[in-house]
Amino acid sequence: MESRSCQHDLQALGLTEWTFRSDGPFSGALRPGPGLRQRPKPAADMAQIAGSGSSADRDKEAPHEPETIKASAEGAPAKFKAPMQGPRAADEDGPGPDLSGMDWAALESYLAGCDHRGAARPVFGVGARAGDVLIVGEAPGANEDQQGVPFVGRAGKLLDRMLFAIGCSREHNVYITNICKFRPPDNRDPTAAEVAADWPILERQIELMAPRLVVALGRVAAQTLLDSKEPLGKLRGRMHRYPQRELDVLVTYHPAYLLRSPQQKARAWDDLRMIARCIGDLES
Repeated sequence: MESRSCQHDLQALGLTEWTFRSDGPFSGALRPGPGLRQRPKPAADMAQIAGSGSSADRDKEAPHEPETIKASAEGAPAKFKAPMQGPRAADEDGPGPDLSGMDWAALESYLAGCDHRGAARPVFGVGARAGDVLIVGEAPGANEDQQGVPFVGRAGKLLDRMLFAIGCSREHNVYITNICKFRPPDNRDPTAAEVAADWPILERQIELMAPRLVVALGRVAAQTLLDSKEPLGKLRGRMHRYPQRELDVLVTYHPAYLLRSPQQKARAWDDLRMIARCIGDLES
């Protein structure tokens, strides 16, 4: 039954010929290891979730991400200075807020008191705070703004199915958050000032969680985390190092982009295979 479920997930991702390595940590049926205490149950049929759908029921729509896309001047982060500083707004004076003594509850309460910038509510994050894998997206969309939880619409369901295919879930070993914690108006790209305002929150989340792998979803998240202007196509497929941290970063497509561009699912699965190999290394 487990093997058939796994094969179903692979077929839904358009990878009918791919099989797990016989000598790898995910050979045969996916099996839980330390930190993967129980396989999550699929929430819905992957083929239905991965359909093109309509814009009305779609999550935060990540910018189109063909491999030739260039970073916009507005979206490019400022240079990193030191840990806990990160991107800074051009008109910001003095040091940023000192969040170093805050625990999860205090940090979430602090975010709730920040300027909402026109959003309904902050979107702090969700998942296993003691997990090994941190997934970082760009910014909340309309669904997230309503519910206060990241990746809850169709793109979120696709993300859950992708994670399920490699034995991961937000309930057990993955924490999910965004670069920006408030929805930008009209789902536009976050500005440098918005990134700078929320950057200390993300940095403190990383310190509290102490993940062993970060997965950046989409161009904006990848370029911001890596302080890079390279297009997403050049950032994918290789391991990166988080600036000024001993922390590995992998880059993949935003699931909203995959909903619009299903022809990229095979490349997305290559990225998932890299994550699976990393998970195997973490478990060994």
